Amino acid sequence: MTSEPTLDEMRELLAAELPQHAAFDGWTAIALERAAFAKGIDIAIARLAFPAGASDMIDAWFAHVDAAMLTALPAETLASMKIRDRITALVQARLDIVAKDIEALRRALAVLAMPQNLARAARLNWRAADAMWVAAGDTATDFNHYSKRAILGGVYAATVMAMLSDESEDRADTRAFLARRIDGIMRFEKAKARFTHSAPDRLSLGRFLGRLRYPAV
Repeated sequence: MTSEPTLDEMRELLAAELPQHAAFDGWTAIALERAAFAKGIDIAIARLAFPAGASDMIDAWFAHVDAAMLTALPAETLASMKIRDRITALVQARLDIVAKDIEALRRALAVLAMPQNLARAARLNWRAADAMWVAAGDTATDFNHYSKRAILGGVYAATVMAMLSDESEDRADTRAFLARRIDGIMRFEKAKARFTHSAPDRLSLGRFLGRLRYPAV
């Protein structure tokens, strides 16, 4: 006898289906009902998987996007690339995935821009940046851990906005925009590395934050 799926498993199933309906109905109860019907899940149970409604649904979709990004770019593929190319490829892969449901993305960003959802929007942006840096092989535990994710999160958010208004063929303008922003990240990282080597005593804050994240045992 097959066991009933858990709420987490149902959430994952629905996350892949939801954007197709959110594009037309928004991130609403109607979209959830249609997604649940398409997946053969009882709507009452589906609602339990997303107790906070729209923000929970968007959160699940973005988690699905992160997983799809990692499937598209497995570790063995990234290993052969330089760090700049890894980050570019990961960001572009994520953009390509959400671009398939661009109207759902527009509606999701509108929901996340509401005052009550700003904190969650920031967490989701950080999670995406963290997933990309971890996939790229970043192992920093000091201040670099935080600065890299903050900067990449800003670059990703800005590139998403550029993509939403991009009417060029194959979104060439978005790709060019991303390339310029990645260049900026790499220049910053090189400058930061030079500063780090020349002034190690100034990094006490970074060491402190690193210990908070990974305390010594």
